[in-house]
Amino acid sequence: MDILLRPIVTEKMTKQGETLNRYGFIVDKRADKPAIKKAVEKMYGVNVIAVNTMRYSGKRKTRYTKSGMVTGKTNAYKKAIITLAQGEVIDFYSNI
Repeated sequence: MDILLRPIVTEKMTKQGETLNRYGFIVDKRADKPAIKKAVEKMYGVNVIAVNTMRYSGKRKTRYTKSGMVTGKTNAYKKAIITLAQGEVIDFYSNI
């Protein structure tokens, strides 16, 4: 099971990374907090202090088009916010 799916790189998470030393990840829905902590420490080589998780459910969306009404659904996902120890940094842009 691949726990970390992708990092969250938004303006809000970048600001939290700079000021509060917190980083966000989209994780597997079945992953628990100790597994997320272990995966981040192994992948980035940092010391994780806290893990907070949130589950987002998929929402129904409706669009009105020329050919009629189109309905669909957004994906459900789980988000994890990682707090690192003082002085530790994760650089998402180093692989570019």
